[in-house]
Amino acid sequence: MSEYAILVYPSANRVYTDSTPALLRAELAVFGLSALETEVSEIGETELGGVGYLTFTTPAPLSERDLALLSNLSALYALFEVGDGVLKPVTISPLANFDSDLLTIQKYPGKTNELFTKLLVNVTLLSMADPVAMLDKPLHLLDPLCGRGTTLNQAMMYGFDATGLDVDGKDFDSYEMFIKTWLKQKRIKHSAESGQVRRNKVRLGRRLDIGFGITKERYKAGEVRRLSYLNCDTLTTDELLRPNSVDLIVTDAPYGVQHGSHRTQDASLARSPRDLLAAAVPVWTRVLRPGGALGISWNTNVAPREELAAILDKAGLEVREDGPYAGFAHRVDQAIVRDLIVAAKPA
Repeated sequence: MSEYAILVYPSANRVYTDSTPALLRAELAVFGLSALETEVSEIGETELGGVGYLTFTTPAPLSERDLALLSNLSALYALFEVGDGVLKPVTISPLANFDSDLLTIQKYPGKTNELFTKLLVNVTLLSMADPVAMLDKPLHLLDPLCGRGTTLNQAMMYGFDATGLDVDGKDFDSYEMFIKTWLKQKRIKHSAESGQVRRNKVRLGRRLDIGFGITKERYKAGEVRRLSYLNCDTLTTDELLRPNSVDLIVTDAPYGVQHGSHRTQDASLARSPRDLLAAAVPVWTRVLRPGGALGISWNTNVAPREELAAILDKAGLEVREDGPYAGFAHRVDQAIVRDLIVAAKPA
C-alpha cells in the first residue's frame, strides 16, 4: 500500500481557495475512475506541520503514466509520498508548455478562476473515449462561448489546437491585443492574421488566426499549433467548422448576466442560459467527433442540473452523472453556485 499527499495550489481568490480541496477530491476521483492504471482510494484531507494536504492511497506505487496524468491536476502544487511520518517529494511533469502568466496575467471582472478552467478541461478530457489522449497527441479544443479566452489559453498550455467563438466584439478585441502582445513579449515563434468571416457573401463576423510553436525548433520544423478566435454567433459553429472536427468542447456558460445569441427567436438578452444552450448544444454536437466529450460549467441558481442533462441527452450525448461527477458544485458568491456537467458523444 502506498500513501500520497498533495500540497494544494494557493489561489488568489479566497472563495475559490475555500472550495479547492473539495473540488480537487472530486477531480482526483474522476482521474481514478476514468484513466489511472492504479486504483485510488481513501481520498481525504489532513494537516501535516500545520499545512493542509489532500491525501490518497493506492495498492501499489503510481506508474510513470499515472504520474504523468496526475501531474496535471488543476490545483496540484506538489506531490509527496508519505512514509514513516516523512514526506518524500515525487517529481511531477505537467503539460505546461508556456509560462503560467499566459493564464494569470489577464485581470477583468467576471473572469473564471484559471484553476477551475483547468479542472473543467481535465474532467472533459477524462470523459472522452480515450481519456489518456492528452498525453499522446495534440487535440483540438473548442470553446463556443470563449469570452476573453481563458480556455483557449489553457489549450495552448497543453499544446492543443484551439478554436473559440464569441459574439462580443469587445472581448474579441481584448483577446487579440493580449495574445499578440504576450506572444511577442515571450518571443514565441508565431504568425497572426486577422480578417473577416464570410459565408455565401454574407459577413458573419471577424476572425483571428494564430499559428505558434511550442519551441522555436519545432516551429521551424513545421510543427505548428493553431488557435482561431471567431467573433461570430455561437449558433454558426457548424457553418464555420467541419463536422466531427473537434475532440472536446469546453465552455463556461453565462451565470445570469446579460448574454444571448443573435439567432434566437428573442434577440434580447436573456437571464437564464437554458434557451441559449437548448439551441446551441445540437449545433456544437455536430462538430464534435465521435468519442469526444463536451463539458459545461454554469450557475445552478438560474438553470437546474436536470434541465441541462435533458438538453445534452436530447442532442444524443451520454451524460456522466454518477460518483465523483456529482461532486463539483460550489459557491462562487451570493448569486452564483457553480457546477459542471460533462457528456460524451458515442464512438
